[in-house]
Amino acid sequence: MTAWLTSSPPIVLTLWAGFAAFATYFCMYAFRKAFAAGTFEGVVHLPGVASLQYKNVLIIAQIAGYCVSKFAGIKIVSELTPDKRARAILVCIGVAAAALALFAVVPRPWNVICLFANGLPLGMVWGLVFGFLEGRKVSDVLGAGVSASFIVASGVAKDVGKRLLVAGVSETLMPIVAGLLFAPALVGSVWMLSKIPKPTADDERLRTRRDSMNAPARASLFRAYAPGLVALILLYIFLTAYRDFRDNYAPELWAALGYGLRPSVLSTTETIVGLSVMAVMALLFLVRDNKRALIVIHFALLAGALIVGLSTLAFEHALIGPRTWMTAVGLGLYLGYVPYNCVLFDRLLASLRVVGTAGFLIYVADAFGYLGTVATYLAKDFFKPNLPVLEFFKTFSYAAALLCSTCAVASMLYFARRNSEPQT
Repeated sequence: MTAWLTSSPPIVLTLWAGFAAFATYFCMYAFRKAFAAGTFEGVVHLPGVASLQYKNVLIIAQIAGYCVSKFAGIKIVSELTPDKRARAILVCIGVAAAALALFAVVPRPWNVICLFANGLPLGMVWGLVFGFLEGRKVSDVLGAGVSASFIVASGVAKDVGKRLLVAGVSETLMPIVAGLLFAPALVGSVWMLSKIPKPTADDERLRTRRDSMNAPARASLFRAYAPGLVALILLYIFLTAYRDFRDNYAPELWAALGYGLRPSVLSTTETIVGLSVMAVMALLFLVRDNKRALIVIHFALLAGALIVGLSTLAFEHALIGPRTWMTAVGLGLYLGYVPYNCVLFDRLLASLRVVGTAGFLIYVADAFGYLGTVATYLAKDFFKPNLPVLEFFKTFSYAAALLCSTCAVASMLYFARRNSEPQT
């Protein structure tokens, strides 16, 4: 099959790789996000600390596992050779599924540990999938397609979870049942990924050669461009925390806005957002010059931050309705978030003519991003435990818009200056 893809017209390989990556990550989300459809009422008492909402503890536990996974992925994903990626994806999701099965039988609150174990391997999957796509002439198109998967899949996974709950499946059993519904498609899509040929010589000429990176290579890259990378990572910390709060509390936010009895709103709204962002990211394929593309991406980051802030202001002044607002903040959020997971670091390495892997920079950003997410949940639970979710989200929207726009401008100016320097 690999030989056939190599000799086929480029459009065939693009469609094959795009579908395989989209389907793999889409199916993975069923093992990660379906549980968020449950309300998980009750509190968990922490002696000498506080009493936290049970669902909050579950969310924090899974994100903490995901965060640890991202830090581990800085080394593992950047060093893993291509021939081992497909098997690693199946192992990661298999371990996550086993943790969900235990979640269904271990009594609460001890089953919180199972969600930590669920998040621990899943954080590796994105880097493993994107490793099949980076460093190609069509990486922008492929990255846009797979990025749309986690926007759409999040809503679909929670939608499936809600429907299982309505059908009578218990809250603790629902996550593993939802995951298993997607397991056959997952195996097929990973097989498709394993057949994708390596980038061609023409790909390497346009996007630089991609290779695994050891510790000295990773340290050298980060030191060389630290100011710009720090600005990008700070931006991503705010984006990730904002995105995860909106994602995990989507049922509560929609209920507060008057849509609690309409589970389909979770998937339909995210589908609109996903398709819109995918179209914008795919258009980067038309920008062949890597330095110019990097500037365009920074403008997308800035535009996303402004959309979040301005749409929230419009909603508070009753200029737009709740559904339009949630769609707008989703669009703005993912205009900033999606480039980090596909085109931003791929184009950054290409513009700087650095040999390496975008997976390293993706996982540095992800690791600190999810660390910020854990900090956000803990801050809300300890300092503003009684603040309604909707009010917290509106305040968070303004803060994210301000901080993200500042970091976007700082990073854009830094890398514009570095790219104007003569290449050595």
